Amino acid sequence: MQTHVKVLAWLFIIFGAFYLIGAFGVQMFVGIMTAIIGAEGGQDAALGATIFGLTGTAISVFLVCMGIPGIITGIGLLKLKRWARIAGIILSAMRLISFPIGTALGVYGLWVFFHKDTEALVNQ
Repeated sequence: MQTHVKVLAWLFIIFGAFYLIGAFGVQMFVGIMTAIIGAEGGQDAALGATIFGLTGTAISVFLVCMGIPGIITGIGLLKLKRWARIAGIILSAMRLISFPIGTALGVYGLWVFFHKDTEALVNQ
């Protein structure tokens, strides 16, 4: 079961990194589009650029808030920390709604975390 925990830890780290890369990409796209919209001039363009910028920033913040806990949990799982199992259960349950890859990761994570050998492994 230790192999499954390590695989799951790396999957959490990789998916967390993808979320952070996505946040960076969204922020770059929003910055470019906001500059283009703002360059059009006029009051409507300024309002549109502001709304677009705020929406993009909110999306980026959401992605960062999803990515960082995954990376931290993955590192904790590699070190077999007890708190990482609890955080992993929560993150796995949250990923069940991200069909299809997130659902597969969530099901795999819940299977690993609720296995009795995993509980004994992280409680050492």
